[in-house]
Amino acid sequence: MVKPVVKKAAAKRTAAKVTAAKGTSADAAPPEEAASPGGPQAKVAPKSKGTATAKRAPKATGTGTATGRPVGAEPESHLAMVRRARRINRELAEVYPYAHPELDFRNPFELLVATVLSAQTTDLRVNQTTPGLFAAYPTPEDLAAANPEEVEAIIRPTGFFRAKTKSIMGLATALRDEFGGEVPGRLEDLVKLPGVGRKTANVVLGNAFGVPGITVDTHFGRLVRRFKWTEQDDPEKVEAEICAIFPKSEWTMLSHRVVFHGRRICHARKPACGACPIAPLCPSYGEGETDPEKARKLLKYEKGGLPGQRLSPPPDYPGLPAPPLGAG
Repeated sequence: MVKPVVKKAAAKRTAAKVTAAKGTSADAAPPEEAASPGGPQAKVAPKSKGTATAKRAPKATGTGTATGRPVGAEPESHLAMVRRARRINRELAEVYPYAHPELDFRNPFELLVATVLSAQTTDLRVNQTTPGLFAAYPTPEDLAAANPEEVEAIIRPTGFFRAKTKSIMGLATALRDEFGGEVPGRLEDLVKLPGVGRKTANVVLGNAFGVPGITVDTHFGRLVRRFKWTEQDDPEKVEAEICAIFPKSEWTMLSHRVVFHGRRICHARKPACGACPIAPLCPSYGEGETDPEKARKLLKYEKGGLPGQRLSPPPDYPGLPAPPLGAG
């Protein structure tokens, strides 16, 4: 009477081992959404229960173990990347619900000039400089008629002040002569202004006119490559590929969230991987400091308990305002 029981128990243990060996991960779940370039999400029919493990979506390659994926795993499919990218965007929206343009401005003209001045310097330094500039030259007509040497003296702290003076006075003259002193709300008009490229145009359109756009600055480009959303280096190609992944309505806020994350946690030289809230979704986890305590010491701005970049931040910003020029 004992032997049959033993055999049954052994059979159950064997079955349990087989079941465990065939266990699935979250990555093996059927895709829920896809993106067609420039189009809406597409529904994908769920897989049948009998689908073999080998036919599931390929796993992404990572440098660390935060995702639970081994180094050298097979490449991630485009569909899986799109799903992961959209999830990262949702996670960043929860981490930075207050994400915003980090340049102080009160109208499209001020944002346009501030964005041109932000090249090769920090938004903080621009924000500390523009109050004096706009107090002296509040309109395009005023700036166009200014003495270049006086403008240079004001914007000197932003660096490259001679070239920047030429750009902002040139765009002010163009606004006065060609657009009636108003900043145009079309990309094709903005990029014709001196010192204005697609990045600057998208900043102005998205934040002064409510026209969706992807802003590919140094932080955005670095992070989307770390996230493996693109392998492109050219800003226009990066913009095109990222636009194809996300709905148009997300473009402007996605830009803010990614830039916020790049400035606060995912730094260029030493990303704070161990303090990153989206580490489980990042295929580049491990490029930076993974120890949680050490990583927390790398956090910047409000994440590190320090002032932000704006002297006049939005009301919902949880950090401290930046100090004016010369303070502290």
